Amino acid sequence: MLKKYLNNDLIEAGCDEAGRGCLAGPVVAAAVILPKDFHHPLLNDSKQVSEKNREILRPIIEKEAIAFAVTAEPVEVIAELNILWASIKGMHDSLDKLSILPEYVLVDGNRFRPWRDIPYQTVVGGDGKYASIAAASILAKTYRDEYMRKIAIEYPEYLWDKNKGYPTKSHRAAIAKFGITKYHRVTFNLL
Repeated sequence: MLKKYLNNDLIEAGCDEAGRGCLAGPVVAAAVILPKDFHHPLLNDSKQVSEKNREILRPIIEKEAIAFAVTAEPVEVIAELNILWASIKGMHDSLDKLSILPEYVLVDGNRFRPWRDIPYQTVVGGDGKYASIAAASILAKTYRDEYMRKIAIEYPEYLWDKNKGYPTKSHRAAIAKFGITKYHRVTFNLL
């Protein structure tokens, strides 16, 4: 059972990202502020939710959230900053886009940089512990998957509509055969 919040009396935003371990495509981060009474039986860490159920959850989260924002950091930013700091930049950019300023930030993982002097807590496995982080993980994952399906039309040989840019055997084989694209992360070990 997901916890609804860490601080009952503060406006809390949950943050997460999707695509850190991929060989291609952006890293996508999201920030979500949920109502204190939000509950949905399907909501969980996006990795524990089927693709079909993630697609069901996305419009529910978007409709019922007090505020949400999603940011994609492209491969150029990943190359410049590295994947960890590009992920954190994406979270900061998403927090900046929220229509309501949170008073506290919950972040999935164990690393973060302070944002606007707002207190924060990193939570390892937070997307399976707190509803707002789980909601952010669903949005980040569904937005990123949608983007990867779009660019798969441009480069069908990499099967991004199926592997979403992750380092599968078939993706690595396609890189070996066809080379890299503008969407590949050149600072990553691609083969």
